[in-house]
Amino acid sequence: MIEHIVAEDPARHAEGIEALYDLTFGPGHFAKTAERLREHNHSLPELNRVAIGRDGAIAGVVRLWPVRVETGGLALFVGPVAVQPEYRGARLGLDLCRLALEAGHEAGWTGAIIIGAPDYFSALGFARVAPDQLVFPGPQDMSRVMVLDLTDALCRYHGRIIPHRLYGSGGQFA
Repeated sequence: MIEHIVAEDPARHAEGIEALYDLTFGPGHFAKTAERLREHNHSLPELNRVAIGRDGAIAGVVRLWPVRVETGGLALFVGPVAVQPEYRGARLGLDLCRLALEAGHEAGWTGAIIIGAPDYFSALGFARVAPDQLVFPGPQDMSRVMVLDLTDALCRYHGRIIPHRLYGSGGQFA
């Protein structure tokens, strides 16, 4: 049973989160195109959400990353989402994402991008993009790419996506 869901505290949670990612995705997850948007970038701990089980262990996590889209500006890049095997099937991943995205909205973010299963993440309002709408820094199955508008502004993302380093010099397009 989940005790509580909290914002990430990197000093307390980082080791457990990385262990959960390794368990869930294996070492191959670093080779995925999505990792190109995470490397040399910093997730947003104040928006990330961590589920803590009654035993105090991390039961699930979602991280949000700042990215910049050529047209449309800043967006939250969602993921990875990981849940311990004994908690799967109870929609914990969706709960974590919903809470993280609500925190993002409250912090002023206007939209989010995710790579994932459309049947699963559409429950949060994510919608598939056109195959040529976004350009990732590597090969990507565009049928799994979705966006979510966090405001009523109908944000429109189009073009290349790059990391946006909020804690250093910002990402720029060449």
